[in-house]
Amino acid sequence: MSATLSDSTSAELVSRARDAAQVLAEHAEETEQLGRPAPASMTALQEAGLLATGVPREFGGGQAGLADQVRVAIELGRGCTSTAWVASLSVAVKSQVGNVLSAEARSALFARPDAVLCASGVGGGLAVREPGGVRVRGRFAMASGCEVADWAALVVRVVEGDEPVAGGVVVVPISQLRIERTWRAAGLQGTGSHTLVADDVVVPEAFTLLSPVPAVPSPPPAALSLAGVLSHLAPLLGTADAAVTELRSVFAGDRKPSRTTYARLIDSPLARQRFARAERRVRTALRDSLRVADTLDEAGPGFAPDAAVRTELRLDLAEAASACRAALDDLLDLRGAGAFLLDQRVQRQWRDIAVGTRYAGFNPYVADEDHSNATLGVGSAISLL
Repeated sequence: MSATLSDSTSAELVSRARDAAQVLAEHAEETEQLGRPAPASMTALQEAGLLATGVPREFGGGQAGLADQVRVAIELGRGCTSTAWVASLSVAVKSQVGNVLSAEARSALFARPDAVLCASGVGGGLAVREPGGVRVRGRFAMASGCEVADWAALVVRVVEGDEPVAGGVVVVPISQLRIERTWRAAGLQGTGSHTLVADDVVVPEAFTLLSPVPAVPSPPPAALSLAGVLSHLAPLLGTADAAVTELRSVFAGDRKPSRTTYARLIDSPLARQRFARAERRVRTALRDSLRVADTLDEAGPGFAPDAAVRTELRLDLAEAASACRAALDDLLDLRGAGAFLLDQRVQRQWRDIAVGTRYAGFNPYVADEDHSNATLGVGSAISLL
C-alpha cells in the first residue's frame, strides 16, 4: 500500500526520498547482481509513495511538478543509481504520457498509482491500423526497468504498405510483451534496460497517442524534451553528490597518500584543490539543473521558447552531465587504484555515471553545436531533441 501523497509538500517528498535512499543503498549491490532493482528497494519506493509522485491526485497520486520529481530522483540517486533511474523514468513517463491518454487508458494505467511504467523509443517498432486500434510488432531496446514494470510505453511508426503515415506512442501491459535480456553494460547494470519484443500485439485506440507524419520533421515541445533529459539526469546528480560526500569523510580520516611525505590526504594542497574542484562541479550541476526544472514548471506545458533559449537550457543539462563525469574522475584520482575494488561503492558510482551520462540527450557536442548555431543565427539546429 502506497503512502498518501495528496497533501505532501516538496519538503515531505524529499524527506521520504531521503529515507528510501538508505534502503536503496543497502541493496545497491544486490540490485547490480540481479540486474534489476532489488525487491526491498521497490518495496521501499512503493511504501513511500515515490512511484506515484506525478500521478494526478484524483487517482491517489501526488501530482508533483517537474522540479519536485527531479528533487526526489536526486535523493534516490544518492542511494542507488540504477533503482533511482528506473523510478525517475517511470514517474516521468507516467506524467508526460499517462496524463494525456484517454480517460479509459488513464483509469487502467493509474488503477495502481504506484505501478511502474517503462519506455523505449529505440528500435524498429511498426504498427498497422485495424478496426479499434493498431497491431504492433518489433523490438524495443533499452527499456529500463522492464522486469519490474507493469506497463510499457513504446514509440512506433504506423505504416501502410512500406510507407510511414503516422507515429507516436502506444501503451501496452508488460504481460503482452516478451523480454529479451540484452542489457549487459559496464554501468547501470541494475536498470535491466533489456529489449521488449512485440509479436503482433493489438493495442486499443484508447491506449495510443499517434499523429500523422509531418512533411518536415520538427522537434517535440521544449518542455517535454527537456523534462525527459532531466528525468535521466537527476539520479546521476544524486550519485555524484553522494560520491563527493563520501570522499569528504575520507579527507576527515587518516588516509595517507601513497609514496608521499604527507601524513594525511588533507595535508596536500593539490589534493584539497582537486576535491574542491569536484565538489564545485557537482554543486554547479545541481544548481543549474534545478534552475532548468523550476523554469519549466513556471512556464508550464505550453512552453515554446525561441531556439536560443531552448538550446541554452539543453546545453546547461548536457554540461551538468559532463561535470558529474569529470567530478568522479577527480574523486577517483584522490582515492587511488584501491577504489576500483569491487567492494568499493565509488567504483559502481563511477561506472553508473560513465554510462548514464552517455544518454543521447546529454550529447555534449550536439548540444554545443545546436546552441552555437542558434546563438549566432547560423542555419538551423541540427538536433530534433
